[in-house]
Amino acid sequence: MTSPTPEFSRPVRMDQLARHAQGVTISAEPAEREALAHRFHLLSLDRLEAEYGLTQDSGGISARGHLRAELVQACVATGLPVPESIETDFVLRFVPDSETGGEGEELEIDSNDCDVIGYDGQVIDMGEAVAETVALAMTPYPRSPDADAHLREAGVLTEEQASPFAALLSLKDKK
Repeated sequence: MTSPTPEFSRPVRMDQLARHAQGVTISAEPAEREALAHRFHLLSLDRLEAEYGLTQDSGGISARGHLRAELVQACVATGLPVPESIETDFVLRFVPDSETGGEGEELEIDSNDCDVIGYDGQVIDMGEAVAETVALAMTPYPRSPDADAHLREAGVLTEEQASPFAALLSLKDKK
C-alpha cells in the first residue's frame, strides 16, 4: 500500500541531488497552505517557504536550511486567533528506511542531534520535511494575550487560587 501524496510535496530523486546542493528555494502555494492548515488544525497558514542545500555521504543525505512561516492558531483557552511567525534554521538527516531501526526499537538522541527521517532509498520529500519541521516549531499550546481575562470572566480559578494551600489560607483567614 502506498502513502498518499503529502499536501506540500517537493520530491527530490537521488539522481537530482547535485542540483540541490545549495540555494534551493521552495514555497507552498495557497492550496497547499490551506491543506496544511487543515492537517495541523491551524486557523490559517499564510506563508511557508524554505531555502536549503543537500549533501550526500555514506550514511544518508543531510539537508541544511532556513524556513519561514506565518500562521494563526486558536488560543487553547479562548479559541481566539493567535498569530505566530516562525523563522528558524534546520538540519535534517535522511537515512534509508532499513537503517532507521525497527518498530519499538529505542533510539537515544540528545538536543544536538538533528531530526532523522527515513526514506525509500530513491526519493526524499523536502516539502513534507519542511512541513513537519514547521509543525514541530509551532507553539504547542498558544494563548492569546487576553486569555487570563476571559478565563477570569468565565469563573476559572488561577493556579494560585486552586491550589490546596489557597484552601488552607482561606480557613486561617476565617479564624
